[in-house]
Amino acid sequence: MTDGALPAPASGGIAGRAAAALRLGARLLALLLALLTLLTPTLLARALRRPHNPWPRRFLALAARVLGIRVRLVGTRAPGTVLILANHVSWIDILAIGGTGSAFVGHDGLAVVPLVRWLARLNDTVFIARHDRAGVAAQVAQLRDALAEMGTVSLFPEGTTGDGVALLPFKSSLLGALEPLPEGVVIQPVWLDYGTAVPGVAWVGAEPGVANFRRIAARARPVDVRVHFLPPLAGEALAHRKAITAAARSAIAAAMAAG
Repeated sequence: MTDGALPAPASGGIAGRAAAALRLGARLLALLLALLTLLTPTLLARALRRPHNPWPRRFLALAARVLGIRVRLVGTRAPGTVLILANHVSWIDILAIGGTGSAFVGHDGLAVVPLVRWLARLNDTVFIARHDRAGVAAQVAQLRDALAEMGTVSLFPEGTTGDGVALLPFKSSLLGALEPLPEGVVIQPVWLDYGTAVPGVAWVGAEPGVANFRRIAARARPVDVRVHFLPPLAGEALAHRKAITAAARSAIAAAMAAG
């Protein structure tokens, strides 16, 4: 879902298109090899019920490097059990945050794609059915299991990708499965900052997901993303889900304004 503000890598004529195709093919092959290499230890760790399974994190971090995505961490992730609330710009966000060690809360629409569902489940993704009030108890249980397994779970309260320049409204309803907040969980806002690359990275238009992936994966220039870990929420900001989303959005907006 991008506006395509940045020219596609194929803008250099036949030679440019050939180079882009070669980059795309090489990166896809490298991703497949990385997946095959790390799949066995990932499944073994899950079978042994090993807490904080490190292999999904290693795969996501490696995938970022393979695709030319350079991740820089700014600030410090809070210790303990952490729920991250972040702005959402691109599918790259998953690699940037997931590579630090985090499961995710996603909407159940993603679960209908078998490959996506399978890969997401390997990283303990919790799929939330926003309108299934009867299933809230099960979703809360899944979230607590993911927090216990990974130690950190991330959620994008905008509910969709934005342009990376302005924040969309944060939907407190997405935190419905988190109310009441599990005891001992820290809420930490995170700002994903793509700098000057954001016009060509933000997925905000009608571009199909596969086309967006191909375009970014074929880029010659790397994508730089800074993951800003902001101070955890405290006090009245944790009173209820609306207070949480409002405080998190304000913190990210302030960081964006400060640059």
